[in-house]
Amino acid sequence: MPAVSSVNFYGRSIIPIVDGVFSYDRNQTKLINTDFYYEVSNSPTFNTDPFNPLIRLPFYLCALEKYMQYCLGLASRGSGFVAPNPMVGALVVAEGSIIGEGWHQEFGAAHAEVNALNNVKPENVHLLSEATLFVTLEPCNHFGKTPPCTEKIINSGIKKVVVGTLDPNPLVSGKGIARLKENGIEVIVGLLEKDCRDLNKFFFCFHEKKRPYITLKWAQSSDGFIAGENNTPVHFTNSYSDHLVQKMRAVHMAIFVGGRTVLSDDPKLTNRSGSGKNPLRISLDTQNDFPPNFSIFNSEAESIIFNFEKNEIRGNVEFIKIERGENTFGQIMNFLFEKKINSILVEGGSNTIDQLIKSNLWDEMKIFNTPKILSAGIIAPAPAGKEISTEKIYDNTLITRHNA
Repeated sequence: MPAVSSVNFYGRSIIPIVDGVFSYDRNQTKLINTDFYYEVSNSPTFNTDPFNPLIRLPFYLCALEKYMQYCLGLASRGSGFVAPNPMVGALVVAEGSIIGEGWHQEFGAAHAEVNALNNVKPENVHLLSEATLFVTLEPCNHFGKTPPCTEKIINSGIKKVVVGTLDPNPLVSGKGIARLKENGIEVIVGLLEKDCRDLNKFFFCFHEKKRPYITLKWAQSSDGFIAGENNTPVHFTNSYSDHLVQKMRAVHMAIFVGGRTVLSDDPKLTNRSGSGKNPLRISLDTQNDFPPNFSIFNSEAESIIFNFEKNEIRGNVEFIKIERGENTFGQIMNFLFEKKINSILVEGGSNTIDQLIKSNLWDEMKIFNTPKILSAGIIAPAPAGKEISTEKIYDNTLITRHNA
């Protein structure tokens, strides 16, 4: 194995593994596959072969990853409260200690970096010139509901910033990084990038695919039925799974069910988890025959009813006309994108889910397999994509699949 030159990373001499497994951008602006690196001893008795066991001192980017993991935990506290904005967490670290932390807590409120800097105590402000800011997402550089975070960082005196991932929003997308560098701030991008992207999968899908992130959710009997004969509703899941479904509703901006499901189940479509907001309720009424006393029209949450006849606003319900027979779900998703809805939980029925699968309009499936046996009824959708995980929930099994 040929010797590999060391690179300077964050004040340390680091040898990256480059043999088709890990790589490192020597412009020091991006880390790729940073599972681990090796710190090089200054002792002349050590050579520069990273595969020499004498110098394989695990670095793991341990301090950096530790702080970014903490930022991810902070960011997750905004789940269900900040959409359509991303969840973001930030830390200010000086002399090996956290002196400030924050996260984006509510849509329209201060961003994570601002909260972290504002939380630095007066007796620690003098440390900012030697401190490092860790943040899960690129700081913004534009005026929105709040001023640019980059200006707060620049004015704080901080000279080092570690960013989890670039912001896909075209208003930001590299501009925040450029602004910091223009002002003499060292910036490194890409630490735990996959984790940072996964945390904000709704946000990234919205900007990259120009539509909401679509989660298909259904429960089925052990013999593969989603409902009884004549579309008779059946409650399949146990109370633990039911609570998990409510949490899914809490984190999605919208919930969608087909017209048949509205007529057969009269579902509430609200979040009853005890935390978070109610999702926007959405359905498609092809015959304009939803009874006015049904739950989808009540005042517990806002609703959108797509139909083929009218545009109308009635209280908290908006009727949106779409064209009949012309890519129905494409029209719906385009409208929701323009309305800045970045995630939608589709809870049925079987025909609606099947159409979305055939149209390749989905990102994730959540399938609850239950011990109930129906013997006859409405056949459940056929799973697609790649199975990611299987989770046992008492006598239910939750299978997660991604559109790979």
